Amino acid sequence: MLIGYARVSTLDQNPNLQSDALTAAGCEKIFIEKISGTVAERPELNKLKEHLRKGDTLVVWRLDRLGRSLKDLIEWVNYLDSQGVAFKSIQEGFDTGTSGGRLVFHLFGALAEFERNLIQERTMAGLTAARSRGRVGGRPKKLNEAKQKMARQMYDAKNPIKEICDALNISKPTLYKYLAG
Repeated sequence: MLIGYARVSTLDQNPNLQSDALTAAGCEKIFIEKISGTVAERPELNKLKEHLRKGDTLVVWRLDRLGRSLKDLIEWVNYLDSQGVAFKSIQEGFDTGTSGGRLVFHLFGALAEFERNLIQERTMAGLTAARSRGRVGGRPKKLNEAKQKMARQMYDAKNPIKEICDALNISKPTLYKYLAG
């Protein structure tokens, strides 16, 4: 049985391109996930794993839909192989049920990881360049120095935590973060 897995990274993205391609490839069942590939726990992927049987073939639209690193992909293919399940990728056009397919898998896996590393390096270089020009990323601080001092004084004066949080319009975890720092 051909079983498909489609994944998009955000809830805003549409998996139709992938699911249409998987249906055209002959998949009888398709598991669709809307979650980042970097997230370790993927509920639909776990359901798919339970659904696979010896002789099945797991089909994906592209390699990066299943795993984000070569290590992840190799672990998946090794797991599938141990279960007697083949792995096919539509875009890359290979099947791990053959020795040539295994070779192609390893080559494309390495290229996919290389591409991801390049993206990370460019992102980090862009962030470094922005910081050097004085741009600071991230969420703005909830409390300025004066309010931080006020929080510390109220806490040291044994004011109730709820009263401190209400006065400064912050949550308990935020208060404790500032008190610890």
